[in-house]
Amino acid sequence: MNRTKNSFPALIQREDSLLIVIDVQNKLAPLIHDTPQIVANIVKLVRLARVVEVPALLSEQENLGETVEEIRLELKETPPLRKLSFSCFGEEAFTRRLKAHDRRTLILTGMEAHICVAQTALQAPLDYRIVVIADAAASRSPSDRDMAFERLRENGVTIVSTEMLMYEWLERAGTDTFRAALPLLK
Repeated sequence: MNRTKNSFPALIQREDSLLIVIDVQNKLAPLIHDTPQIVANIVKLVRLARVVEVPALLSEQENLGETVEEIRLELKETPPLRKLSFSCFGEEAFTRRLKAHDRRTLILTGMEAHICVAQTALQAPLDYRIVVIADAAASRSPSDRDMAFERLRENGVTIVSTEMLMYEWLERAGTDTFRAALPLLK
């Protein structure tokens, strides 16, 4: 069943968002197309999430090592959820942590876009809005990543960029929150 786009506001609201960083791990990251930019965008999102008080979850696929250092340091207060399933929803521990947050918009980033990110998005219950950050999700092959985004769009998943999400979370200039986030926007 396809997700309906009309059940959520068009703009992504930070009060309803939960950032999920999927499997950006040491054994996988060197194989991924454009890893430095993907990691940099995820770090920006994690930092902004902290500023705007959006909680985060972190997953690690078994046998792929730890989360890359840049992200691990930013999420040091967030213990990783270990998983064997490709979809985060295949793990009871993920579902329990997710339910502990009263958020209905799941912001997905990570690796690989066509496997773990896509399966998490596609397996999410229909009462969640799923947003994938295109320039913060990647695969080894750009064609696999592009195919994932196409399939996700066809299934009602919202695809946005890091900057689009950042400005939607911030909503307006001239606030203390905007000033605190300004270094991340440059």
